[in-house]
Amino acid sequence: MSAALLVLALAACSAEAPRATPRTSTPAPSAPGATGTADLTPVHPVAEPVVIASGLQAPWSILRLPGGATLISERDTTRVRELLPGGSLRVAGTIEAAQPNGEGGLLGLAFLADEAAPGGAGWVYAYFSTATDNRIERMPLAGSPGSHTLGAPTLVLDSIPRAGNHNGGRIAFGPDGLLYATAGDAGDPANAQDLGSLGGKILRLTPTGGVPEDNPFSTVVYSFGHRNPQGLAWDSRGQLWASEFGQNTWDELNRIVPGGNFGWPLVEGQAGDEAYIDPQQQWSTDQASPSGITIVNDTIFMASLRGQRLWSIPITGPSSTTEPTEWFVQDYGRLRDVVSGPAGTLWFVSNNTDGRGSPAAGDDRLFQVVVGP
Repeated sequence: MSAALLVLALAACSAEAPRATPRTSTPAPSAPGATGTADLTPVHPVAEPVVIASGLQAPWSILRLPGGATLISERDTTRVRELLPGGSLRVAGTIEAAQPNGEGGLLGLAFLADEAAPGGAGWVYAYFSTATDNRIERMPLAGSPGSHTLGAPTLVLDSIPRAGNHNGGRIAFGPDGLLYATAGDAGDPANAQDLGSLGGKILRLTPTGGVPEDNPFSTVVYSFGHRNPQGLAWDSRGQLWASEFGQNTWDELNRIVPGGNFGWPLVEGQAGDEAYIDPQQQWSTDQASPSGITIVNDTIFMASLRGQRLWSIPITGPSSTTEPTEWFVQDYGRLRDVVSGPAGTLWFVSNNTDGRGSPAAGDDRLFQVVVGP
């Protein structure tokens, strides 16, 4: 079966590929697909996933680099591992300042191409927990695919509240060239409504940590009232979407607007209260517990932890989505992140070695699945 599926995957790479919206790669000068000429027919998995790497330890973020390399963060080891041809892995670097505890540790990765960076390639950004806070640092990327290394870190942003849980942790460059980050409420719901706190927010900052002039509160805060958002992606219109862990009732998919109040802890899910922005979609917590998301052909794909499944949610307009569809329910355990893979594919990673899952042989694993209309 695996050989046949690999042939199908290779065939998909040579065909016209679904249009992917990069989530953590080089920023685009304008929103992908903004010209309206792209084929944005919704896509979904059309084959069974195949394993392309195994033996990962609590992986958190998949970062595909413009040069073809792939880096994967491991939460508890604080290692950044590089995927090699054939599926083997090597250590590209370790985030020395990271201090794992509970849901904290080395979390999200992002990349910014920059010829002025040491080495001339660009910067790898990392969101991670220290003993006292969550913070973002960036490191120059050196070497070539198969031998990448990370240089000395530079602080981008610190003082994001941290705790044993609700640390947020996803980072991504948007089509505007700015860095976005999800920050959880760090177990203190009051943080989410406090505009003086970075907790319970989606943050927007310049590549060096400054405040963009058009941010809604003249700080790095972009939206607030979040509990524990962990997914960020942009559609063809440049609209930002985010996934978010609820408490006991509803997990959420939100369409993010600058300055928006998304209600936590005053409301959870679709409350119908005009004072807050309702999520576009909601799920019971046993069906989702969502983490990473990506968008391909204006179809949102969402990795789910407790739900142990991949969700697809087609976007039907500037602010609307259709009914979600679930895939691979309980087939691969907890799923932490999903990204656009080589042409015509998705990559997603299991997260069964994080202390809450039930590891299978080879876990944790990186999977590839062919997608199409």
